[in-house]
Amino acid sequence: MRYLPHTEEEIAEMLRVIGVGSVEELYQTVPESARFEGMLDVPDAVDEPALMRLMSDFAARNRGAEMLSFLGAGMYAHHIPPAVDQLLLRSEFYTAYTPYQPEVAQGTLQAIWEFQTIVSELYGLPLANASMYDGASAAAEGALMSRRLTKRNKVVLSGCLHPDYRKVTQTYLSGQSEASCVEVPMSDDGRTDLGALKLVLDDDTAAVLVGYPSFVGALTDLRPLADAVHEKGARLVVANTEPYALAVAESPGELGADIVVGEGQPIALPPQFGGPGVGLFACREDRKYLQQLPGRVAGQTVDSHGERGYVLTLSTREQHIRRERATSNICTNQGLVALALVIRMSLLGKTGFVETGKQCLAKAKYLRSAICGLEGYSPGFGDAPFFNEFAVHVRGGNAAALCQKLESDGLIAGYDLGRSDPAWKDRLLIAVTERHSRADLDQLLDALDRYAERQSWRP
Repeated sequence: MRYLPHTEEEIAEMLRVIGVGSVEELYQTVPESARFEGMLDVPDAVDEPALMRLMSDFAARNRGAEMLSFLGAGMYAHHIPPAVDQLLLRSEFYTAYTPYQPEVAQGTLQAIWEFQTIVSELYGLPLANASMYDGASAAAEGALMSRRLTKRNKVVLSGCLHPDYRKVTQTYLSGQSEASCVEVPMSDDGRTDLGALKLVLDDDTAAVLVGYPSFVGALTDLRPLADAVHEKGARLVVANTEPYALAVAESPGELGADIVVGEGQPIALPPQFGGPGVGLFACREDRKYLQQLPGRVAGQTVDSHGERGYVLTLSTREQHIRRERATSNICTNQGLVALALVIRMSLLGKTGFVETGKQCLAKAKYLRSAICGLEGYSPGFGDAPFFNEFAVHVRGGNAAALCQKLESDGLIAGYDLGRSDPAWKDRLLIAVTERHSRADLDQLLDALDRYAERQSWRP
């Protein structure tokens, strides 16, 4: 789509219609101290061929696409068939915006409804909304919704929750009157510490947020957590960053979660620099929950002729409702990437989804066992159950140095956990997906083993 600028005459006419003398008058509410003065330091304009050469040069500086990678830590490189992109490029999808008029937006509304249905089945909860921005902001919305439901102030964040999710939730709550955040440590096996959690639960606790799987890959048994949280009248909010884990693990809803949030990127999109994400959100089927659900909900109904149709059933967001009554400040759902998730899940089907999960689990179990069989390597957080991601203590005790060396050899070995916690500087977080072949796994094993020789490591 090309950018078509307004002419000076068109700008003058628009200003006349709204009764403003200049464009600058539109910014009078912005304080003088916050306004930019002068000109932006950008290069002079160039013609299209020169611009394309420049962008190609920029792209050539990127490294990673051609490298064998075992990165995870919240974003996962699963297979995305070309059919997904080709279908998204259809004009009726690519140009669709907010479906304000259902009579001309049935396709968009049906896509949103199908998306909600998939999220509901995935998370094991009956009520799901149209997409959020990403997993982190969805977690924050879950905390805010719990505060509205319980009329309480305190939110407890488990140490097993993704660090980015914790930070975003804390940021959201910092703007809420009387809200407070309490963090509880992760247990030694990488799961939520139930004993530590019980010590901070009280009658002012609105919600407890936990990761499933945890940030370091471990799967927590949610049942005792749910029992402890519900005993205090609070809500259990479960965050899932790897939806394929739910192909082989029980859904959070079946284990007692009240609200489940997460990231749909692994299903819909390849990892990219900065996004976009696909925020997922589901909750219990209860009138109070429905009234406090952030964003909007598409529903299925019938028209006056008995024909099936789709409509926005609930829209408690600032664009559709008075600001003081809105449940969130979500402006527009991630329609295009939500559709990408629907297309990919439709291509997979239930059988394909489960088979993909089984492949990830089997390959991760093989790799973890083989790495821990190397001299100097051991499990990073005990032997808790995991899906496709796990941590290991690295030989020599310096994960950053290992990652740097192997990256220079064209291999991304995983995520240095010391970046998230200095106490974990000796641990490497490794993620495996169905895209990794046996040869890929063995290449990582060989690189890890040879790394010790180059470092002259001694036990």
